[in-house]
Amino acid sequence: MCPNCRAFVTTSDKVCPYCQAPMGPRAVERRNPGDILGGLIPHARFTTIMILLINTGLYIAQSMSPQAGLTEAGQSVPAVLMQGQWWRLITAGFLHSGILHILMNSWVLFDLGAEVETLYGTSRLIVFYFVSTVTGFSASSHLGGHFSVGSSAGIFGLIGAMLAFGFTDRSSLGMQVKSLYMRWVIYGLVLSFIPGVDFWAHVGGFSGGFIAGWLASTPRARLMWKEPLLRALAGVSIAVTTVAFGMMYVYMMRTT
Repeated sequence: MCPNCRAFVTTSDKVCPYCQAPMGPRAVERRNPGDILGGLIPHARFTTIMILLINTGLYIAQSMSPQAGLTEAGQSVPAVLMQGQWWRLITAGFLHSGILHILMNSWVLFDLGAEVETLYGTSRLIVFYFVSTVTGFSASSHLGGHFSVGSSAGIFGLIGAMLAFGFTDRSSLGMQVKSLYMRWVIYGLVLSFIPGVDFWAHVGGFSGGFIAGWLASTPRARLMWKEPLLRALAGVSIAVTTVAFGMMYVYMMRTT
C-alpha cells in the first residue's frame, strides 16, 4: 500500500503509479532496520526514547536538586501565580513528582509513542506532544488551579491524536484504532478522578492532541503541502522547548 495515497501497488513498484510518491521498503524489510547506537535504540521508538531519556535525566536532577529547586522552577502553577512564566506550561511536561509517577508514565509512553510515530511520522509526534503538553497545563493552570508536573498531558494528547485518526480514517484500520483508543480514553478518564491526579491536565492534553491530529492528518498525496509545514512546526516545537528550559534554568539560578 502506498504510504501517501494508500492505493494498492505491486511489490516491484519503486514509485507509486497513482501519486508518483517514492516507495519505501516493504514492511517485512523494515522489521530489522539498521541499528542506532549499536542496536540500543530501535528505529520505531527513537523519538519516544529521546523523550524518555530527557524525562529520566530531569528526574535524576530533581532528586539531586536541593530543596526541590528544579521542581519549583519548572512546575505548572495556578494562573494567578504564573506571572508571565510561560515556560512552565512546557517544562512541567518533562518533570515528575516521584518514582512511581515517572515509571507509570514511561511505561505508557514507551508503546504509545511508537504507535503514533509509526502511523503519523516523527514530525507529527513532536508537534502533538508539544501542543498537548501546553494545552494540558494551560487547562490545569486556568481551570484546575493546580501545582502540577508530569508527561501525562502529552500522553493524553497522543491518545487524542490516535483517536482523531480513528474518526477520520474510514478504513478497517481506522475502525480498529478508534475502538482501541476509545477504551484508552475511558480508562484514562476513570483514572483521572483518583485523588492527586491532575484531571484538567489530562482533559486539556487530550483536547489539544485530538485537534492537532485532526488538522494534521496522516500523510496524503493530495495534501503533501503539509509536510514541509509540519517539519517546520516540529523544529519550532523543539526550539521553543529548548528556550523554555533555558528560561527555567535562569529563573532557578536567580531564586536559589
